[in-house]
Amino acid sequence: MLNDATGFNHIYIACGRTDLRKGIDGMVMLIKGEFGLNPFEKGDIFLFCGSRSRMIKALVYEEDGFVLLTKRLLCGHFQWPRNTREMREIPEESYRKLMDGFAIEYQSTIKKIRPLYV
Repeated sequence: MLNDATGFNHIYIACGRTDLRKGIDGMVMLIKGEFGLNPFEKGDIFLFCGSRSRMIKALVYEEDGFVLLTKRLLCGHFQWPRNTREMREIPEESYRKLMDGFAIEYQSTIKKIRPLYV
């Protein structure tokens, strides 16, 4: 179910680490309080990852309540962005990359240097 993101208006990921012991109410308070977003938007999905990158939680609002989904990988881990504590909207293509085990952040392997003489 989480491998396919079709049908969602917005896909948000909480960068960094999230305490996955939180339930629906805790996730809703995190979305509203820390990130300033509205978790009651139908068609939006919010994704969270804990300190171990093997498990994620997804929160979706439907017209009659919330759905909290958990996915734990049996082998491998998610390439979750850990550099900042923010809620980021990602396109469907990046979501598919994330679910397939690829990193969604661009990381340059070439270091920038300053020229000695200008």
